[in-house]
Amino acid sequence: MTPTSHQHEHRHGHGHGHEPEHRHGADDDQAEILDLDAEVLAGHTASITAWLPVEAAPRHIVDLGSGTGAGTLALLKRFPGAEVTAVDTSAAHLRRLVEKAGSEGVADHVRTVQADLDTGWPDLGTPDLVWASASMHHMADPDRTLRQVHDTLAPGGLFAVVELAGFPRFLPADAPAERPGLEERCHAALDRHHAEHMPHRGADWGPKLTAAGFTVEGERTVTVDIGPPHTEAVGRYALGSLRRLRGGVAEMLPAEDLAALDRLLDTESPHGVARREDLTVRTERTVWAARARRT
Repeated sequence: MTPTSHQHEHRHGHGHGHEPEHRHGADDDQAEILDLDAEVLAGHTASITAWLPVEAAPRHIVDLGSGTGAGTLALLKRFPGAEVTAVDTSAAHLRRLVEKAGSEGVADHVRTVQADLDTGWPDLGTPDLVWASASMHHMADPDRTLRQVHDTLAPGGLFAVVELAGFPRFLPADAPAERPGLEERCHAALDRHHAEHMPHRGADWGPKLTAAGFTVEGERTVTVDIGPPHTEAVGRYALGSLRRLRGGVAEMLPAEDLAALDRLLDTESPHGVARREDLTVRTERTVWAARARRT
């Protein structure tokens, strides 16, 4: 799959990242979604790490809100000589990250720090590169976090902020047959919910980075549009993602939509989402690359 990209000055539309990294509980379900996210979007993640305007291969990288390690492992593929400090609130996610690093033979390049960055900032050394994928919009005070990242980075170090523009879409517009447009109505309900509860979702991080003392050196949007045909992992990714979507919108949907969504989520049904052959994965990711001011 070949990602397409374009550079632009302004963020188009509004977006939100996947929410699983920083919720408490249901760690196993979250870990599965994060692992599938890493697998399905691996090519796009690699294109982002390849694009990063680093001046020299970083020696020390910090992955803020690492989840189960998609960014950590992609960065180690791009910069095999680096050491990565992975920071997350979930001990279970960090254990999974260490398992994956071990299976890829890079465990000795990874250390983990369990921390809630809203309550305190751990000692992360002086990294050359900080990576934050789908984590900045979760921060209670993201402007404070940006300043903290700036003060943590080595002078001239790079900060990469990656945000997913919306929960991925999977279904054709005319699906399911009995309730066409169901997925878009679910997204609209989720957008209304998140507008109240997550005000930093979909932010244009460029001005925020500038205000925190960074120089924004590049912004890039990677368009994700995969399949059909699709892999078995995409079916599981769609199932897990729509389950999470249901959790956020169930109380806001009409009964007919909720019933149709539950039919899609029925793993025993021949009409279940994982058995559909017309699935795609459609979303956008935007990355901002910002340089810390040299002193």
